[in-house]
Amino acid sequence: MNGNVAIVEDEQNIRDNVGFALKREGYQVESYPDGHAAWEAFETSLPDLVILDIIMPRMDGLELCRRLRTLSDTVPIIFLTSRDEEFDRVLGLELGADDYLCKPFSMRELVARVKVLFRRLSLINDRAPSEEEELLSIGELTLDLRRYTARWQDRTVPLTVTEFMMLHALVRRPGHVKTRQQLMEQGYPHDTYVSDRTIDSHIKRIRKKFASLDAGFDQIETVYGLGYRYTEVPES
Repeated sequence: MNGNVAIVEDEQNIRDNVGFALKREGYQVESYPDGHAAWEAFETSLPDLVILDIIMPRMDGLELCRRLRTLSDTVPIIFLTSRDEEFDRVLGLELGADDYLCKPFSMRELVARVKVLFRRLSLINDRAPSEEEELLSIGELTLDLRRYTARWQDRTVPLTVTEFMMLHALVRRPGHVKTRQQLMEQGYPHDTYVSDRTIDSHIKRIRKKFASLDAGFDQIETVYGLGYRYTEVPES
């Protein structure tokens, strides 16, 4: 799958090097020097994947991520961030990013993570709807395992693919505790390392999205020292 990747980065040498590496792998690349220029382009046509710096002139990466998520919940976003920007990294994940890399980063690792996210998109696109859709329902929650979509009380919950995969890991065994390591393996396959705090940020964002539809949503419980579990809604 030769997808279209947008690189939004104010340092030209990084834009050039990342673009060269991705083009060598067969991807189409568009580069932008700041968030404002990228946003103007995205309003007309969305890329298949975005590599996004945080600190940029005119419009920073966090604001661009926030705006991009108003257009699409499924376009994968990889943040590039400095090592001393832990707060910004976590905030970026809460806004809907799928992954991040700290500068200076390995070009080989960046390309590998891009390939992982495109494989996810390929799986979603290749699973065309059938007459008997593969659904997982528990209480007021329904997961469509073919389309990677979730519905709560018959309303769509706008989850990213990473968030959906983590929620699925919890829902398929309700009442059972999933450790952060298990959720990491589900949301970030192919041995991609992320921290416990990254998992916590994704869970926080999932809860927030459900709470925006139902203020009483409390089905994802924290089991301190272990991880998280999904509890069924008691029958009335």
